[in-house]
Amino acid sequence: MKSSIIKDDIDKAGARGLLRADGLKDADFKKPFIGVASAYSEIVPGHINLRKLTELVKKGIRDSGGIPFEFGMPGICDGIAMGHQGMRYSLPSRDIIADSVELMVSSHLFDGWIGVTNCDKITPGMLMAAGRVNIPAAMVTGGPMEPGEYNGKRLDLISIFEAIGSFKKGEISEKELKEIEKRSCPGAGACAGLFTANSMACMTEALGLSIPGSATIHANDKRKEDIAYQTGKLIVELVKKDLKPRDIVTKNSFENAIRVDMGIGGSSNTALHLPAVAHAFGLNLPLNLFDKLSKETPHLVNLRPGGPFFMRDFDDAGGIPQILLRLKDKLNLETKTIMGNSLGDVLKKTKMVKSDTIRNTDNPYHKQGGIAILKGNLAPNGSVVKQTAVSDKIMKFEGKAKVFESEEAATKAILAGKIKSGMVVVIRYEGPKGGPGMREMLEPTSLIAGMGLAESVALITDGRFSGGTRGPCIGHISPEAFDKGPIAAVKDGDIIRIDIPKRKLEVALTDKEIEERLKTVKPPKKDIPGMLLRYRKLVSSSDKGAVLE
Repeated sequence: MKSSIIKDDIDKAGARGLLRADGLKDADFKKPFIGVASAYSEIVPGHINLRKLTELVKKGIRDSGGIPFEFGMPGICDGIAMGHQGMRYSLPSRDIIADSVELMVSSHLFDGWIGVTNCDKITPGMLMAAGRVNIPAAMVTGGPMEPGEYNGKRLDLISIFEAIGSFKKGEISEKELKEIEKRSCPGAGACAGLFTANSMACMTEALGLSIPGSATIHANDKRKEDIAYQTGKLIVELVKKDLKPRDIVTKNSFENAIRVDMGIGGSSNTALHLPAVAHAFGLNLPLNLFDKLSKETPHLVNLRPGGPFFMRDFDDAGGIPQILLRLKDKLNLETKTIMGNSLGDVLKKTKMVKSDTIRNTDNPYHKQGGIAILKGNLAPNGSVVKQTAVSDKIMKFEGKAKVFESEEAATKAILAGKIKSGMVVVIRYEGPKGGPGMREMLEPTSLIAGMGLAESVALITDGRFSGGTRGPCIGHISPEAFDKGPIAAVKDGDIIRIDIPKRKLEVALTDKEIEERLKTVKPPKKDIPGMLLRYRKLVSSSDKGAVLE
């Protein structure tokens, strides 16, 4: 065991003395030391249930003969951080979480560790750490929130953001907006649709790093508590077998996960996080692979924000195992899971469940998967759109650019009624370096949708979107404006052409015109505080997962 260095060496008596101060007895030094990275906090709704799950994880470890050591992890609620400077810190927190786990696990010589996680950047950060550190590891995701309800209509966080637009347009009263605010988020859990947090929980299960069937079990479900306890027991077995993340997760595992992502219509942020996780595992996951697999993989479950169903419906229909079963002919069934068996073994024990929520491959919601990668003279290195959340009426769109140098400027214009049908809102200098931090544009996209413009206005950005964004919203444009990408050359009135079926994103300018305009481009000056300034210097482009280099 890794921890033997501090348990057995005579010259490590000082370390043992400190561990005795933690309460360890002689017999404990013969047991595996297991780190428990808990992202519990009192500010993130998706994490307020993690305290209990963490205790159950630790009980499982103890009951299987291990010694748990809990340590804390930072976690940002993207919904609370949305629409202001706080969102600049969200994506950087992913890499800080990966760094923090690496620091704690490696410095204390744990034999294995468990990540107790749930929300947007915390789960990918922990997955990145698993690949980097490569000692036995497992994940417990906290589960989705139940949907809220008002006037017979089910609600989630996106309902509030879109209701603001409806209120500004005069379609609902302030009292109605207040009721929607009060009723949309009824308790613990990750926001109730297939947004980024739940998408990444599904990716964790598809990669084989959480117990099969666990991703969609809700935060308030007693089954989630059993998952936490069983994972605690399991990690001790993984240590005994020395089964490490890189033994489980391979290039084939990532391809399986991408196919699942396409089949469920996951968040566009998966095209940012999965490449970053793959990078931590020493693998390359190019955007072209997402597009290739999307063209080959049907969309089988139509969840919020693009469809009518919630995570509650998905879980009731059987969750990720049912997607895997329907896609099995397209999957590599030899990939492993933390259970020690193969994906094929898992599916042999899975019975097909008929439901109105999950369709079969011969009758999909869409013939292609959730994400499309667009390229062209506006995005030479690629851009990302959640195509299953775009109406068929607007899969092809042409309009005049209305350019903004920040999210705040765009939001102000939308609220002032300055955005009209037929426009393409361009928000730039919001990329990984330009922001810095690559903020999510949920506020402007939700206002556009709430004002009834989701089928007549497009939005493009070098920033990114919430998993809750719907409509013709194209993000991750690379190169970004800060790196003098073509988006920096766009001016008000330029014609922007979007063709999702043909994977095109173009501005009606010649290469020479773009080149000439870029000669005079200067990024807007921003007062960047310390951590973000360091991030700007290290972060790569979005098409590479915005990893630190």
